[in-house]
Amino acid sequence: MTHASDAGLRSVVAGLGSRLPRRVVSNADLAKVLDTSDEWIVQRTGIRQRHVAGEGETTSTLGLGAAQAALADAGLGPADIDLVVVATSSPDYTFPSVATQIQAALGMTHGAAFDLQAVCSGFVFAVATADKFLRSGSHRRALVIGAETFSRLLDWTDRTTCVLFGDGAAALVLEALPAEEANGRGVLTSHLRSDGRHRDKLFVDGGPSTTQTTGHLRMAGRDVFRHAVGMVADVVNDAFAASGTSAADLDWFVPHQANRRIIDASAEKLGIDAAKVVTTVDLHANTSAASIPLALSVARDDGRIKRGDLVMIEAMGGGFTWGSALIRW
Repeated sequence: MTHASDAGLRSVVAGLGSRLPRRVVSNADLAKVLDTSDEWIVQRTGIRQRHVAGEGETTSTLGLGAAQAALADAGLGPADIDLVVVATSSPDYTFPSVATQIQAALGMTHGAAFDLQAVCSGFVFAVATADKFLRSGSHRRALVIGAETFSRLLDWTDRTTCVLFGDGAAALVLEALPAEEANGRGVLTSHLRSDGRHRDKLFVDGGPSTTQTTGHLRMAGRDVFRHAVGMVADVVNDAFAASGTSAADLDWFVPHQANRRIIDASAEKLGIDAAKVVTTVDLHANTSAASIPLALSVARDDGRIKRGDLVMIEAMGGGFTWGSALIRW
């Protein structure tokens, strides 16, 4: 076990894996039950389909599948992990945490496991949090999981919100290595922000302490769009300044997958070449905290993201929360 006094540790990506629900729902499927169309949804959002959790599929079961895939990818087992951080806003239960459920399902009886709630920014917040644990020397290897079943928070009669979201999970294994062994790889910098004044623009209208119900997602779409591009640019530029890099140095820009228009506008504002932008919103819709790791998984698996690549992740979500992390893969 390393200790907090040990200097020069880096949180390096050791494995990546994902899990999607079996059921795929196309825009055409939604058009059969809602006053909407494939053309309308694609034009405004870029979304063509989403995965929707079915019977026996929960946030924890999807997160477990992603965790197992990431461990297999890393060539590691549950005994090698001593920290589990799950980013989610759609837990199986009010408590216990999804993280402890995954910990138990993996057969782990050691280490620490907890959930982190920052809505769509959750995975960026979770990477930043795990990075602090690993670089402090208190923990050696972390499973960082984004897992959501937002379909269970939706009002399926509200065509302005229910077409936007999907379910899924993906996980990253981060490993603390001495800087000399990391060879420049790892989480280089992270920047997190929040501003609670914007609560009414994106929220769920229920909870245990207010309505004693789960509630439904409510969103003022135009207001969210208006804030998103500026907030994203803010934290990405902070990452460039902190690391002495620029848009030209990036190999891949992997944003939160909420809306194709926001992704395109953010890349343009930041001067990032469109060919470097990873977009999976057409396949998965907005999977909240799962969207960035799912996009990373797609781009790694198809050969785009390779070892040594400079990868920027960023997100903005309800709260508002927003953040970025720059990773040398």
